[in-house]
Amino acid sequence: MNTPRPKVRLSRRLGLALTPKAVSYFERRPYPPGEHGRKRKQQSDYSTRLLEKQRLRAQYDVSETQLRRAFDRARRTGGKTGEALIQDLESRLDATVLRAGFARTIYQARQFVTHQHVLVNGRRVDRPSYRLRPGDWISIAGKSRTKEPFQVAAAGAHADAPAYLEVRLADLTARVERVPAREEVPVVCEEQLVVEYYSR
Repeated sequence: MNTPRPKVRLSRRLGLALTPKAVSYFERRPYPPGEHGRKRKQQSDYSTRLLEKQRLRAQYDVSETQLRRAFDRARRTGGKTGEALIQDLESRLDATVLRAGFARTIYQARQFVTHQHVLVNGRRVDRPSYRLRPGDWISIAGKSRTKEPFQVAAAGAHADAPAYLEVRLADLTARVERVPAREEVPVVCEEQLVVEYYSR
């Protein structure tokens, strides 16, 4: 019997598939890992909020410190904190690389950035947390485009770009058109529970 990979176990624990490979495991075993995984536990309000926070963290692959900072920035916007939090996380460079269809998963997107395959407005940026603004361009560096993962991406293997990005897959370039509306962001999260978690 094959042992599920760490991301698969995390997917089952959080109740959502974090990678394409986790989908088949999750479909066969849609319950938390471990011998007591099939048993449904009554969750407290705190546990429910904590789980939602962990689900959001996992989908963006950010640390607790990074998520807390994003929340603090969102709270200072004066608008809806939950929506502003999602918009803040969505402005990250690694998230934009993923949404543009240049990477298969958020983990691969982060790796592409840290390995200096990604340019922002023509300059190499190796920080996944780098925050983009409307009008910014991202692209794959010229020497990197011959690598197989980027050829696969250019062929449209991961193409499903949201409307707030202008993507030219064949050129492996994308432009941030505007700040996304919450309903446009393909993240599974009840962000109000995350707001309540940090506001407790």
